[in-house]
Order: sequence, then structure tokens, then C-alpha cells
Amino acid sequence: MPVDTPLLDTIKTPADLRRLPETDLRQVADELRAETIDAVSVTGGHLGAGLGVVELTVALHHVFETPHDRLIWDVGHQAYPHKILTGRRERIRTLRKGGGLSGFTKRAESEYDPFGAAHSSTSISAGLGMAVARDLKGERRHVVAVIGDGAMSAGMAYEAMNNAGAMNERLIVILNDNDMSIAPPVGAMSAYLARLVSGGAYRTLREAGNQLAKRLPKFFYEKAQRAEEFARGFWTGGTLFEELGFYYVGPIDGHNLDHLLPVLKNARDAEAGPILVHVVTQKGKGYAPAEAAADKYHGVVTFDVVTGAQAKPKANAPSYTKVFAESLVREAEADERIVAVTAAMPSGTGLDLFGKAFPQRTFDVGIAEQHAVTFAAGLAAEGYKPFCAIYSTFLQRAYDQIVHDVAIQNLPVRFALDRAGLVGADGPTHAGSFDIAFLGCVPNMVMMAAADEAELVHMVATAAAHDAGPIAFRYPRGEGVGIDMPERGVPLVIGRGRILREGGRVALLSLGTRLAECLRAAEQLEARGLATTVADARFAKPIDTELVLSLAREHECLVTVEEGSIGGFGTQVLHLLARAGVLDHGLKVRPMVLPDVFIDHDKPERMYAAAGLDAAGIVATVFSALGTDAAAMRA
Repeated sequence: MPVDTPLLDTIKTPADLRRLPETDLRQVADELRAETIDAVSVTGGHLGAGLGVVELTVALHHVFETPHDRLIWDVGHQAYPHKILTGRRERIRTLRKGGGLSGFTKRAESEYDPFGAAHSSTSISAGLGMAVARDLKGERRHVVAVIGDGAMSAGMAYEAMNNAGAMNERLIVILNDNDMSIAPPVGAMSAYLARLVSGGAYRTLREAGNQLAKRLPKFFYEKAQRAEEFARGFWTGGTLFEELGFYYVGPIDGHNLDHLLPVLKNARDAEAGPILVHVVTQKGKGYAPAEAAADKYHGVVTFDVVTGAQAKPKANAPSYTKVFAESLVREAEADERIVAVTAAMPSGTGLDLFGKAFPQRTFDVGIAEQHAVTFAAGLAAEGYKPFCAIYSTFLQRAYDQIVHDVAIQNLPVRFALDRAGLVGADGPTHAGSFDIAFLGCVPNMVMMAAADEAELVHMVATAAAHDAGPIAFRYPRGEGVGIDMPERGVPLVIGRGRILREGGRVALLSLGTRLAECLRAAEQLEARGLATTVADARFAKPIDTELVLSLAREHECLVTVEEGSIGGFGTQVLHLLARAGVLDHGLKVRPMVLPDVFIDHDKPERMYAAAGLDAAGIVATVFSALGTDAAAMRA
């Protein structure tokens, strides 16, 4: 086939790729990289990680019989090239858009995605489960888990490797090392050694030597075993993985197909035991602007392919994340006991700004949310004021630590929960849907939700001043509402809400940033003859008992509105009203929460409209509760 023929156009599925000679794979990789860059320039999303695994993706689909062989991508940031090769190229420019492709792997999307992901460090555990299921069913297939060096910082990955090694399960793990460089490849000698030790001849010779050594007295057997491990580890590294029971191969250049293909074939053809192939790649590889950027274009908005310049939409207000970070810096300037903890998300949580101001008081513990929470608890036990900034969705991974290490001991750890509520393009895996419910039921916990960016400033100050136990505050992704900002936060009275608008018939009690929609709904209800009170609860726990009971007694209808699941703030309010006997007197109460489904990615405003948590949904809920026809009211 002529060199200038677009080979990618001939590939509809990996089966087409496997029919190509190996000499054509370099061209396929180059075209795949160009297609990925062009697609993401239109959609935005995660770019750098995908560019780093282009050659690895081509090699894996060429060597393994996917989808019969299971290929599991950890997190999924790097899966765009994989999606292009697996029948989704025609839809790749719908990435992260409503009704389009997910930005992560998703079982419902393709048979080539055997396991859904978006949180890190799950691939080895899932792969081991699939390998065991394969053996229980008596099937023949390979299971390959690709995990990045960042994801390998999480304890779950080592738990899975330890289990796999102990079981001696046939599993292939590809360590995609694009940052920590455990042991960088050293050219031709490294590639030769990797091919040698992964090959059947070496493994057969090693097993024969092992069987011979077992006939020796125990002392000599142990010495021979250590000598072999030392010799191989001296040339190839991998001692840690060997201790976990994996046969280590590498490091190899993840961009050199001549190195990748033979090693992957050897790993495929190995008959027993878990194997780890250490592949060194470069994030952002092959696109100069990404290679030059500090973050390697990890996450981007739409951009110009030629220059790499990203679109910069005009901001009407500062982002909640930036408001949190700047507020925390101001509090830390006045209190040297304030420290900040994050789990591999310094820029995502805004703590990169805090780190510039206070580098000695900023701690990034890696992808290890469980450790982050207990580490913060240890700081609190010694009199410091730790702010543990973690996305709501990621804090789910540290629930036991919140209960056991923080709440039971009543330690004043401050939890800053970014990405509360629905998050748009990242979809259900990143939505902060459950924190109100799972924190609200924990004794000693104080829980706040910011209605706007000014309220967030006050909540940071409240958390800084609160030493009586754990306290959490939640805020969404994106811009604030454009409100006047205070110079410095003022601590709020714990458990006290506020009334923004007074009316006589309907009460809307909001928790969080649905307050703006409640105010819009109140205007619409007022225009239809329903005088409406709007209150901001501020606290999900403890709730403002006096405020709630007064709203209940003075209004015919009470509607609670929150950006969270069932079991959260509305549940607490209903519990209070039931215990107080208010519900016995004909009060119409309607809690509005996220529906009991996972909402697919889209623009946030569309997601909230679909959830019924916009002004129109609030108005409809009020009319339904009152048994009144909206059209009749307008008349």
C-alpha cells in the first residue's frame, strides 16, 4: 500500500488492524495521533495521556484478540485512541457532549470497554476478577490491565497485585510510566534484555534452574533464588513487583513499536503467573504544544491545532475553586496552623495557589484519598488546622477514614468538597451526588453548602474558626453567580440559615447553588399569585430547626431543594417535621433531590433541567403540591 494512503481509513475494528503487517503500524500510529489531536481540538477533554499511549494502543490491539481478550484501561483519560480504533471514530467528535461518547471507558458504549472507569487504580482488581472468572468458566482468553504510574500510587493497586501474586493468576499488567520513571529505558540493551527475559526460552531455563535448585538443601536453594533475582533486578529493575509475585519485564520504550511488539507477544504467550510489563512513555508525545506545556495538555478546552492556543471563554465571575483557594490563603496568612492536603489534585482543587504562597504547609499525597483523610486527622490531633480539599466524588473512597479516624475521635479536619452536584462533561463518575447524605449521617460532622461565591468565602472562614470537630463545605464546578465579594470571610453561626425573600403561602428552602433557581422560581410563582418565601439553609447539619419550623408553620407548602441524592438535607428536614408533629396539620412538603438514576454527561444546565432542579421544575413541583393547574393560575 502506498505510504501516503490513510491506513486509519481502512480500520473499522481492531480485527482490521491485526490484518496489517507490522511494518505498517508506524503509519497507523502517526495517523491515530493526528486524528486524536484533531478530534480533541474540537471537543476538549483529556489529551496528553492519550497522546502518550498511541503506540501502546496500536500494539495492544495488534497483539491481542480484543474484544475476546479483555483490555482494561485504568481511569480512562488515555482511552481516546482506543475508542478511535474500536469502531467509534465516526463519533469521536461527540466526546463529552450530550448524547455523545463518554470521556472515559464505558461498558454500555462498546464491547471493547470490558470495564468502566473514571476513578483511578481499579484496573488490576477488575482484571484479576475477570481472570479468575475466565478460569472458573474454563475459557481461554488474555486479560490485560493498563495502569499509569500516578494510579500506582494508590494502595488499591498494590492490594490487587499482592492478591494476584499470591494466587499466581495468569494476568498481564502494563505499567504506563509517563512521569515517575521508576527506571528509564537505556536504549538497545534495555530493549534486548526485556525481550530476552520475557521470552519463553529464558522462562523455561529459569524454571528448570528453579526446579534444580529445589533439590538442593534449603540454605543453598534460598541463596540461588536470591542470586537469580539480584542478577535480573540489577539489569532490569522490578524488585518491588517481583516481591509482590509478578514477573517483571522492562523498562521498554513505549513509543518504539520494534520494542513493544515482541515483548507484548512474549507476555501474551506466557502460560502461567502474573506478568508486569514496564513501559516508559511521554505524556503529550508527538504534539509540540503539549510536550512544551507544564501539564502536557492533560485536560484542555477546544484549541487551535496549529498553534495549540486554547479557547478562553470570557468569565463573568471567578470560579468557585479559585474563590476557595484565595480565601484559604487569606485565612492562612492570619493563622500559621492552617495547612492544606490534597490527593493528586493540586490544580483541580486550587491548592496550587495555596502551595505557591505556603509551600511548606501544602501536602499532595498522591492518588490516596484514604491516606489523605487519616494524614489530615494526624495533623489535627497535633493541633494543626488541616483543610482536606478533595472532589466530592473522590471523597467517597475514604468513607471509613472519615468515620473511624476523624468523626469518632471528633478531630477538627476541614473537608473542602469541590465538584459538588452535577459536573457536566465528566458525567456520572465525577458527579458530587452523595456527600450530603453520606456525611450528614455521621455524628459530630458539620455540613455546609455554599449558595454563591460570597457565601463560600464565609464558609472557608467558618471552617477555619471551627475547632469543635470535623466540618465540611461543598461547592460546585464552574463560575460563581457574579455577586459582590467580601474582602475577608466572616464566620457563620453554626446551624443558622437566612431568609432572602418573604411571602405568605409557599416556602422554598434551598441548600447550595440552586438558590438562584429558587429565586427565579419565586418570581414566577409571585407572578401567578403565589407569594413565596425563599430561604438559604446554609447548613445541611445541624439544620436550622427554628427556621425550618417557622417556614413549616407559616406556609401552606414547603419545598426543599438540594443538589444531592435522596437521603440528604430533605430527609433531615422531613425527620425534623415528623418529630415535631408539623406534618399532622396538613403541611404540603416536597423534597427536591437528584433523581435516583445516574445522569449522563451534558451541559450542567441541561442536566439540572433533566433532573427537574431548575426554576421550571421547582414551579411545577409547587403547583403539583398545591393541586393547582399552572395554566389556570396564569388566567
